[in-house]
Amino acid sequence: MRRAAVWRYQIPMDAGVVLRDQRMKQREGLLVRLTQGEQEGWGEIAPLPGFSYESLMEAQRVLVDWLDQWQTEVESPLPVMPSVAFGVSCALAELHGLLPVAADYRTAPLCSGDPDELILSLAAMEGEKIAKVKIGEYEAVRDGMVVNLLLEAVPGLRLRLDTNRRWTPLKARQFAKYVDPAYRSRIAFIEEPCQNPDDSRAFSHETGIAIAWDESLREEGYHFQSEAGVAAVVIKPTLTGSLERIQQQVSAAQQLGQTAVISSSLESSLGLTQLARIAAWLTPGVIPGLDTLTLMQAQVIRPWPASPLPCWKKDNLERIR
Repeated sequence: MRRAAVWRYQIPMDAGVVLRDQRMKQREGLLVRLTQGEQEGWGEIAPLPGFSYESLMEAQRVLVDWLDQWQTEVESPLPVMPSVAFGVSCALAELHGLLPVAADYRTAPLCSGDPDELILSLAAMEGEKIAKVKIGEYEAVRDGMVVNLLLEAVPGLRLRLDTNRRWTPLKARQFAKYVDPAYRSRIAFIEEPCQNPDDSRAFSHETGIAIAWDESLREEGYHFQSEAGVAAVVIKPTLTGSLERIQQQVSAAQQLGQTAVISSSLESSLGLTQLARIAAWLTPGVIPGLDTLTLMQAQVIRPWPASPLPCWKKDNLERIR
C-alpha cells in the first residue's frame, strides 16, 4: 500500500543573505515522504525565490495532485515543474533503492564577505583547495583586487566565481584589469559574468579567463556544444528538474570535456545531503557547490555531517498532508 506525507519548513536565515537584491529572512520549502510496504523515500521541493519560475504554493498544489494519483497506484508521469520533479524523483529513487548512499560531503568554501575568513578556512583544508567567491555586488575593481589577493595569498588555490550576470562588458574588463595575468588560469571559471552570453564569451576570449554556464542551461533554446573558453556547467537540480534530466545534462557536458558541477539552490540539510549523493554518483571527483548550510540557523530531518546547527525533526515542522 502506498502512502505519502508532506511537511512544510521555515528556516531562519542569517541576516546578510541577499538574493536578486532582496534580503532573504527565511528559507521555505516542502519535504515529501513516500512509503510503500517497508520502504520509504524522501524528497525536497523548495523553489528558490527570484530564480524559480514557480512559487511554493504553486509547487505545493502540483505536488499534492501528483501524490493523490500516486497513492491510487496510477503511474503518472513526473510533474513538469522543476522543483517538484526534482523532489519527487529523489523520493522515488530512495523508495526503490536507486539513489546511491555514498556521498561527497566536500564543499568549496563560500566567501561573500571578508576574504581574511576564507584564507583562514583554506589554510585548514586538506588536499585540493577550491573556493567560491560571490562577486558583482560591489565595484568590479574591488572584486578584481579581492580575487587577486586570494590567489596571491594561497598558492595552488583555484577559485570559482559567480556574478549572477551582474556585469556590463565594461565592468567585466575592469575586473580583469586587476587580476594578474599570471593568476588567471587559477580561476576555474566565472559563472555567467555578463547579462548577455555573447558578452561573456567575448570576455573570456579577451582575458583568457574561463567561464561557466548556469542560468543559460535553463533558457529555451540552449543546447550543449563545445565552446572555447567554456570550462564548466553549473547544474542546480532544484531549478533543473528530475534526476533523469540532471543525468542527461551531466552526461552531455562530460562528453564535451566540460566539468559538470552539482550546486545548491539553498536547500535544507535534507536536500543538501541528497545533492552530495548525486554529486558522488554523477560527478565523481568534482567538488560540488554545497556550502550554503552555513547561511541557515537550523537543519531538518537529516543532518549534514559535523554541522553544529540544531536538527529539526518532523514534530518541529508543519504537516500539510
